[in-house]
Amino acid sequence: QVQLVESGGGLVQAGGSLRLSCEASGRIFTIPIMGWYRQAPGKQRELVATITDGSITNYADHVKGRFTISRDNAKNTVYLQMNSLKPEDTAVYYCNARVKFNIILSAIDYWGQGTQVTVSS
Repeated sequence: QVQLVESGGGLVQAGGSLRLSCEASGRIFTIPIMGWYRQAPGKQRELVATITDGSITNYADHVKGRFTISRDNAKNTVYLQMNSLKPEDTAVYYCNARVKFNIILSAIDYWGQGTQVTVSS
């Protein structure tokens, strides 16, 4: 029904930057919230940032001031600009979209396949 395709991960040195993208496709009515989460080895998945379709953003404390989330509603795409990367940012980053298929039904969460971000010291 809905596919989330992520891109932009990779290997970068500490202090460097990466930009992640995630495009949602399918029979989508609207996506009230899109976001990024991450999971490091041996740890639980955690919030990185979210953004509403009205561009209201929310960030985890550990990325505030370094990461910026944005979205293009016309393209159903969310971006994550990551600056001043640290080795502790190393994780698999997952895109999330809370999708509505019509005005009546509740939204359903969809997840991307994940993209690896590795920050070397």
